[in-house]
Amino acid sequence: MPQAPSAQLFIGTGCPHCGVVLEGLARLIKSGRLGHLEVVNVTAEPERAAGHRVRSVPWTRIGPFDLTGALTPGELSDWLERATAGEGWSAYSAHLLENRRLDELIERIRGDAACLASLLVLLTDKDTPLATRIGVSAVIEDLQGTPALAAAVPQIEQLALSESPQTRADACHFLGLSGERRALPAVRRLLEDENPQVREIAMETLAMLGERESGGP
Repeated sequence: MPQAPSAQLFIGTGCPHCGVVLEGLARLIKSGRLGHLEVVNVTAEPERAAGHRVRSVPWTRIGPFDLTGALTPGELSDWLERATAGEGWSAYSAHLLENRRLDELIERIRGDAACLASLLVLLTDKDTPLATRIGVSAVIEDLQGTPALAAAVPQIEQLALSESPQTRADACHFLGLSGERRALPAVRRLLEDENPQVREIAMETLAMLGERESGGP
């Protein structure tokens, strides 16, 4: 049986939402699904909050996931399940984007390129909100020309085969940002795409990769 994850909760005096999160975590402790819980009041220990980059409360860490906001008991249970299973990085990437924590996500990707694969998976889900998709694009643009983005080219090429024109267009743009000329065959294929926006972006991407529409060197 896998070891139950631990959790840490930062609360603040007078916080209207902290009690709900604390109660939810206490239930998980009682059920045996959560092994250990540490509660820190940022009013009493502001230096600890600064050390964890806590900008607002409630702030919850469950296993490897640093979570912000008034999480419901159901959400706490879901995050605990992900931590126990050692998965859920795509959902965590979405959480960071939804809470405008792009810098943290970019830092994670720069430290571990595998995190980028989890981020790109969000584009394969038709239910991913538009705001989250825009956040994904913002992260990729920040990673332009990096080894992490270059390593993700095969996965992005698969996204360029998506049934969604928007996903194909985004993937094509990302291939251009990678700066990898090995992506040229995938980009050239999109020159014949049925969607005019995709075709236009493919032409722009060829230029980014140093190619002319007619083929280039």
